[in-house]
Amino acid sequence: MAEFDKEKIVEHIFNPEVSVILAELENGGKESSYLAEKIGVSEDEIKNRLVYLIECGLVQIDSLVYSVDTEKLAKIMEGDENYENVMDGLTKLDSYLN
Repeated sequence: MAEFDKEKIVEHIFNPEVSVILAELENGGKESSYLAEKIGVSEDEIKNRLVYLIECGLVQIDSLVYSVDTEKLAKIMEGDENYENVMDGLTKLDSYLN
C-alpha cells in the first residue's frame, strides 16, 4: 500500500458517508443492493464512495458483494503517523455531523 497516500486513505475512512458503509461491512461482506437500501443511495453511488478504498485494496468487491480487508484497515489505523491527524479527522467529522 506504499504507493497510496495514507493521509488520503485516512480521510476517506473518516468521511461520514464512507464510515457508515464501512460500519456495515465490519461484520462481513454485504451486497451492494443491501448497502444502497440501508444508506439510501444507488448502488453506483456506493461504488463511487468506495472507489479509492477499492483501488487501495482496503475494500474488495466480488459479484456485487463488498467486504473490508480488516488486516490492512488495522495497519492503517495503527500507524503512528496517522494519530497525528486523528484530531483533525475528528474535527472534520464533527463539522459534517453538526
